[in-house]
Amino acid sequence: MVSFLPMEAVGENGGLDLSREIRAADALAGYTFVADGDVLLAKVTPCFENGKGSVVTGLVGGAGFATTEVYTLRPGPDVHARFLDYLLQSRVFRAYGTARLTGAGGLKRLSATDLRNFEARIPSHGEQVAIADFLDRETARIDTLIEEQQRLIDLLRERRVDAVAGALQGLQGRTRLKYRAIIQTGVTLNGEGDPAWPEWPYLRVANVQVGRVDLTEVKTIRLKPEDAAASSLLPGDVLMTEGGDIDKLGRGALWSGHIPNALHQNHVFAVRPDEGLLPEFLVYVLDGPEARGYFMTTAKKTTNLASTNKWTLGNLPLACPSVGEQRRVVNYLDEQIEKIDRLVAEAERFIELSRERRAALITAAVTGQIDVRGTAA
Repeated sequence: MVSFLPMEAVGENGGLDLSREIRAADALAGYTFVADGDVLLAKVTPCFENGKGSVVTGLVGGAGFATTEVYTLRPGPDVHARFLDYLLQSRVFRAYGTARLTGAGGLKRLSATDLRNFEARIPSHGEQVAIADFLDRETARIDTLIEEQQRLIDLLRERRVDAVAGALQGLQGRTRLKYRAIIQTGVTLNGEGDPAWPEWPYLRVANVQVGRVDLTEVKTIRLKPEDAAASSLLPGDVLMTEGGDIDKLGRGALWSGHIPNALHQNHVFAVRPDEGLLPEFLVYVLDGPEARGYFMTTAKKTTNLASTNKWTLGNLPLACPSVGEQRRVVNYLDEQIEKIDRLVAEAERFIELSRERRAALITAAVTGQIDVRGTAA
């Protein structure tokens, strides 16, 4: 038995998960050999852009196997492994590699030839050690701050869940969604359509996020007007995904008519509440513990994904009190959630700035823009 490193075991900031093992005889033909002291570098998107890589230490017996989607670099006598790892994390190398990624279908790789041809200034061995020691200290401090902010985000999201659960608890008027809303299925995509037909914007699963509609990338489709009518969106529709990550299944987002004449595809439901069910209230219901539990238990599951259907969605149990009570709940949660989301956004911005500082510091150190000799811990 030897250590086994699939891609998920390789961290983005140098960490390694060494919990997996494999029989060496079973790994010889299909994986990349790796030994203690090697430096791993992810070669494939998006892992390359995300900075997956690490100095390898602690392997069972000093050796193991890794996914073929990483390069194994074995430093020569004049190159320190930790310095090489930081060099590969630098913006200089990342820009070089990103510009040379090749491939099709959204899966691109850095070639071994381009990796070998990367040119960099390699200082003396002693200076490499000094740079690595300096970056070990400074990046550890930054990483600690990032971890603290991530823990804060986790706590805030727990508070959000608790706020929604508390506001929905004990509400009267039990019913099922199909009795208070029309559930509209979307257009099925069949080719590009006739060029003479009108072009319509349409929403996909990627556009429907938890509590919001993401319009960063909206695709279009050509359809006859009579065919498009059955999938047209109206302000006040609540968008839900048919499938996706199990913990996000059943997520809801309010459509406010962001784009005129928009449609939705067949993997997105448009739930159209009647006058006795506020759309904003339904969005919070879908984010509540009862709805989450319902979709978790009724979903059709695969390894990492899950899906539901119109019939299951229609049978979603929910409390539907008076419109006045619904409005009270919505107003309360809007106020609470706005505070929480603002704090989450501030923490996420802090993390983003910290990561930018980390990358800039690594780049400056390995390229000689700052002199780290003689720096104290």
